[in-house]
Amino acid sequence: MLNNFLASLPFMTDVRAELVINGFLPMVKAAVLVSIPLAVVSFIFGMIIAIGVALLRVTPVNGWLHRVLLAIAKVYISIIRGTPMLVQISVVFYGLPALGIFIDPIPAAIIGFSLNVGAYASETVRAAIQSVPKGQWEAGYTIGMTYMQTFRRIIAPQAFRVAVPPLSNSFIGLFKDTSLASVVTVTEMFRVAQQIANSSYDFLPVYIEAGLVYWCFCFVLFIIQARVEKRLDRYVAR
Repeated sequence: MLNNFLASLPFMTDVRAELVINGFLPMVKAAVLVSIPLAVVSFIFGMIIAIGVALLRVTPVNGWLHRVLLAIAKVYISIIRGTPMLVQISVVFYGLPALGIFIDPIPAAIIGFSLNVGAYASETVRAAIQSVPKGQWEAGYTIGMTYMQTFRRIIAPQAFRVAVPPLSNSFIGLFKDTSLASVVTVTEMFRVAQQIANSSYDFLPVYIEAGLVYWCFCFVLFIIQARVEKRLDRYVAR
């Protein structure tokens, strides 16, 4: 029945319909087992980098070491934001072996994605921290809290609510960008689609199907994002 429905579409044939049906489960399986875990792990490491860089940039400069680290952080952000993610991943996987550093495909993709997320998310986190009124910092110091105690107990919860929407969008974008891991031979969802298309020499229906699968997963992520934001809004004073 499904085969007949697909075959009735303008650009479809019985052969194309069978190709689409047979390719659906392998794509979904690759998305669940590779693409999503790849995005989650990379996002976690990226957020660790982002928080560290953001704190480095919002903390008042104290000493030469801080100045050096701050300069390194600014150069890192500039390089990552000024170069394509595809180039970054390719350098990690194909470029580092020239220096005697060999990294497997999945770790190479995670490193590339994490560095990219870290640079962009650090700006989001920094802006979220700076959106909290300075009086909140002073209030923490007044009751005897240290810098980190004030950040952890007072500033971070408020900054978190501000940062959630853009960071959620960053994660959704990262999930779609995992398709770039196919360049370093990671068998994620888009690479599975490529393999199916290459075996049949019929690219249009397979790539359209891949796009629809990406869209379905992103639609679920959009719903989750909306619910998280709605839940956080409950704690905002009106």
